[in-house]
Amino acid sequence: MLVEETLPNWLLKRAYLTPDRIALIFNNKKWTFKQLKEDVISTAKKLHFAGVQKGDRVAVLLKNHPNTVMIIHALQLLGCEAVLLNIRLQEKELLFQITDSEVKFLITEEELLPNKINFHSHLPNAILINEQIQDLKEKEFEYVTEFRKNAVCTIMYTSGTTGFPKGVLQTYGNHWSSAIGNILNLGLQENDAWLTAVPLFHISGYSILIRSVLYGIPVILYDKFDEKRINQDLIAGKATIVSVVTAMLQRLIDNLGEREYHPALRCFLLGGGPAPVTLLKACKSKGIPVFQSYGMTETSSQIVTLSPEDSLEKIGSAGKPLFLSEVKIITDNKIAKPMEIGEIVVKGPNVTIGYYKREETNEKSFTRDGWFYTGDVGYMDEEGFLFVIDRRSDLIISGGENIYPAEVENVIQTHPGILEAAVVGITDEKWGQIPYGIFVEKDGWHVEEQELQKLCEEQLAKFKVPKKWLKTTNLPKTASNKIMRRRLREMIENNEWG
Repeated sequence: MLVEETLPNWLLKRAYLTPDRIALIFNNKKWTFKQLKEDVISTAKKLHFAGVQKGDRVAVLLKNHPNTVMIIHALQLLGCEAVLLNIRLQEKELLFQITDSEVKFLITEEELLPNKINFHSHLPNAILINEQIQDLKEKEFEYVTEFRKNAVCTIMYTSGTTGFPKGVLQTYGNHWSSAIGNILNLGLQENDAWLTAVPLFHISGYSILIRSVLYGIPVILYDKFDEKRINQDLIAGKATIVSVVTAMLQRLIDNLGEREYHPALRCFLLGGGPAPVTLLKACKSKGIPVFQSYGMTETSSQIVTLSPEDSLEKIGSAGKPLFLSEVKIITDNKIAKPMEIGEIVVKGPNVTIGYYKREETNEKSFTRDGWFYTGDVGYMDEEGFLFVIDRRSDLIISGGENIYPAEVENVIQTHPGILEAAVVGITDEKWGQIPYGIFVEKDGWHVEEQELQKLCEEQLAKFKVPKKWLKTTNLPKTASNKIMRRRLREMIENNEWG
């Protein structure tokens, strides 16, 4: 008889194995794994009193703070699927994700709710305010002591190339395999502590919480990125591993100046796009270990990592696939030769089982034998190092946040005076890339940049709004009449514009 694979509830197991180890540090307050478990159980009982049941899908719209950690683990203990929402999104974007994911409850906080009044019409009597949860009574329930590996744990939305976000289904097995692949690459030390200033609603932040309970190491949680405070902690030797995007790493190095980090610091895990050569050289000259990586929401965090010893030898490379994962390049329906450009295709137990309610996309993106077609373009060299040329065709990565041009273009083109629009990412020293908006007016119209700026600000998260606008009479196109965004980028960055 076939028995479905399960995993022990990782928080309960960790609290049993090492109850007195430090699990969480926030503003100098500490929780052991035993204390974390007790707080999580209490939180879960309060949520159950509020009506949350096993099998419910619950949206979470919260900032980085200890209660967020408790709620995330509490939902696992209750047996709920958590839909992690980006707090930087605008009301329309959030409402789409809440409606599309068919959640029964929304857990949020007072500060995030005032501008999101329409939530009440979509979730009547089902909005739980974080600040009020602790005042609720407790109601007993049957703990989920085992996780089915194929059961959905989380849903995180990622924007699609068509401009419509897709809910990525991440199973307990996905998160487990991601954590195992990571530790087989990084190793584990007795003094390890993971400093976390990346958002917990992103896969980068969420995966660190899972690693903490699996590895038995503390999370040093920051409510926001603060290079001064973080550098103080790293100089003092309070953390051994830090997750960053390029913009964060640049600010840390600039603030560090002539000072040096504590020898205990052994890894800057860098995601969100390749780092500039000048930054890598600055880190290497200071002996700062930077692990560049390639990953996505669909792979439950990194799937390819470049070790520090290869960072300057393989400039521009994301590295090699982690132990449990496979990567290949496909061009013309066959495996590409070394240095031959094609689509990046990945496989492994950390790869999502698919997108929620996106059957057509799932048919196109996933093969029967487990390979996922990422839509990213790249190549592998003779030694098996992956080089990513374009993220999801035209994906813009600004400060670690993903921006899909089509999503922004759809908003711009709602203006009655716009004939065509294109959004491209232009290299920026601080943010890695920033979005530029290029537009063509309809005959007889005169559209001010401020009009488009306001239109985007009303409907999009701030980081998605173009930072500069350019007007043109025509856009470069292919023979099939598709806009050549890559050519637009080249024209702007090579000063060929205008």
